[in-house]
Amino acid sequence: MISDQLIKDIARQTISIEMRALNDLFGTLDGDFVKAVQLISNSYGRVVLTGIGKSALVAQKIVATLNSTGTPSMFMHAADAVHGDLGMIGEKDILMCLSKSGNTAEIKVLLPLVKQFGNPTIGISCDAESYLAQHADYFIHIPMEKEADPNNLAPTTSTTLQMVIGDAMAMSLLALKGFSPKDFSRFHPGGLLGKQLYLRIKDIYKNNNQPAVGTKDNLRNIILSMTFGRLGITVVVDENGKAIGVITDGDLRRMLEQEISLDDVEAQEIMTQDPVFISSESLAVEALQLLREKSITQLVVQDDDKYMGVIHLHDLIKEGII
Repeated sequence: MISDQLIKDIARQTISIEMRALNDLFGTLDGDFVKAVQLISNSYGRVVLTGIGKSALVAQKIVATLNSTGTPSMFMHAADAVHGDLGMIGEKDILMCLSKSGNTAEIKVLLPLVKQFGNPTIGISCDAESYLAQHADYFIHIPMEKEADPNNLAPTTSTTLQMVIGDAMAMSLLALKGFSPKDFSRFHPGGLLGKQLYLRIKDIYKNNNQPAVGTKDNLRNIILSMTFGRLGITVVVDENGKAIGVITDGDLRRMLEQEISLDDVEAQEIMTQDPVFISSESLAVEALQLLREKSITQLVVQDDDKYMGVIHLHDLIKEGII
């Protein structure tokens, strides 16, 4: 039976091998990497990624990353390409081949055919002397001493390097295109990531009641307003509808600890002045950041000195922002 310590040792050795390979990669990016990125950035076509085996799986992930960051891409399996899928490649497209050895039979058949079409080709391989290195228009070498597999067989280090090169290219292209969070949200409208990028306070606060009292409202009205709001808070507004303070459950408890006449209490006497505001146009994720910074659970929504409503931490939880 393998001990817990041995499991940890094997895991750390795997990570260590891949870290060393990444450090080697860090210092070996040459001119062809830059030229390949510039080629893609200036292209009006798509990037067609291809590979065999594990390289094909990495290619599909790189396609997803490129598409989500504004570089149109698609995947074409190298084995299927020579059986009809070459028709997927358009006149302005760029072929990017991923191959550990750079010498697979499929790549040797595919590359000359694509070059005959006049499409630019980019090769990514661990072998700087391979067929792919010698025949691709642009070649990116990913130096690898060995796989993390003790038998030096299972694609581990090589696929990690391929993945990182794909990410590096995608991020370089993102910067060249000036790809903004707004652009990103267009391609990620669903799920938590999408909500973080597009969901605004105005989409949320309207679902809540709008508790409010005047500066001279008495304790009964304050409690009724808080009950109506069901948010553990009511907002004190002036005669112009501007929020100038808040009264929370905590404020009421602290008031009860004082020796004062409850019959004479007015909202302005027990309110917390200068509450934390947020505009209705702010992103929901900004509200979460404010709540965390201030260690509070509610924010007052106010636009142009007009009280609009209240947003609660529970609203963000309900929307899946947390």
